[in-house]
Amino acid sequence: MQFPQSLNRSQLPLFEAFIGSTMPQLLDDMVETPWLDEPEPFSELRLSGSPGNCRHLLGPVLRELSQNQDARWLTLVAPPASITNAWLRSVGLNLDRLLLLQPRTGQDALELTREALRLGRSHTVVSWLNLQAAQRAHLSSAARMGSAQSLNIRLD
Repeated sequence: MQFPQSLNRSQLPLFEAFIGSTMPQLLDDMVETPWLDEPEPFSELRLSGSPGNCRHLLGPVLRELSQNQDARWLTLVAPPASITNAWLRSVGLNLDRLLLLQPRTGQDALELTREALRLGRSHTVVSWLNLQAAQRAHLSSAARMGSAQSLNIRLD
């Protein structure tokens, strides 16, 4: 069903006050402050399911990171036992650019991850941690200091 509209009736200016006064300023601000091209230094990938399925999804991500043209390391901190050298080789990682770190006695994986990021010897540091918001912020800050990327894999 259609209702006839009178052609001489104008639409109510519901947003005219907002658009008229602030829209030009908003557009000017957007032009004057361009998007930052800096990537966010912290990312988290959440995987759930069987360990085999999680490894299947994780393999291409790690392979791509290992082929990064940056001369620095791809560092894996305290990977789960299912991430073996044989598996890393089988998914096609460049093992010449890979560094595996395990925490020493009395050191936890979070501390080791933060230190690896801060030192800047790695383009990407991959960890397997259950993090709180403050811990994410610490890793992000350390990654900025080392001009690195932090990727946390969360297995649910």
